[in-house]
Amino acid sequence: MEEAHKMKLILYLSNGYPTIESSIEMAKTYVDAGCDMIEMDFPSRNPFLEGEFIAGRMAKALENEPNYDKYMEGMAKARKLLPDTKFIIMTYENTVLEIGVSRFVAFCKENGFEDIILVGPDGDTVKNELIDSGLKISCYVQFNLPEEEVRQALESNGFTYMQAVPAPGQATPQHPTLRSCIDYLRERGLKNPIYCGVGVHTPEDAQMVKEAGGDGIFVGSTILKLHDNVPALIEKIHEFKEKC
Repeated sequence: MEEAHKMKLILYLSNGYPTIESSIEMAKTYVDAGCDMIEMDFPSRNPFLEGEFIAGRMAKALENEPNYDKYMEGMAKARKLLPDTKFIIMTYENTVLEIGVSRFVAFCKENGFEDIILVGPDGDTVKNELIDSGLKISCYVQFNLPEEEVRQALESNGFTYMQAVPAPGQATPQHPTLRSCIDYLRERGLKNPIYCGVGVHTPEDAQMVKEAGGDGIFVGSTILKLHDNVPALIEKIHEFKEKC
């Protein structure tokens, strides 16, 4: 009998909110509850793509601890505490430049952080430096499958971050569902994992992504908003995990 398709449950961790040590503890809570992978951010001083909720957490983290050295120390601790857990590092280009590209690369390699979500301007200088160093840089593909984004995903050495739920009017007649979007990317020759996020808020959304053929789901604010109620947070992680 063929084994059922399994997805990775990827949870977002606001690094340094409210403290770096509490972030390390929360990472352990995530994994103990069934999380497969953790997307851990470097809080940015200019998080221009984030909504008010995430941006506010980043600002509070940097208010409490402005030194990126401390974040790197904490991330290294989390890695040692959870050696069997895969981490995805989300960082803004402005943060990488502040740390220093070569230092950022060395930090990632020393701690086994090979998958990076890099947010920044359209220029490819920093991205290419990270790729040349051997780090894997993800590509974001919107639901309406812009050709340039599809091309970049096909050429990328990292996973594809696929928009799971379209904004109003964003679905196209050719690809009205996430399933058709994923099938199209595979038909074009995409071999790397496709992890889906943006619009994944409920276990039912997770079920939809699984049925569409996604390799994993990103869950962010739904879990983050339960950080002050750990029993409820753990239960919600269990509910998502059951759909994976």
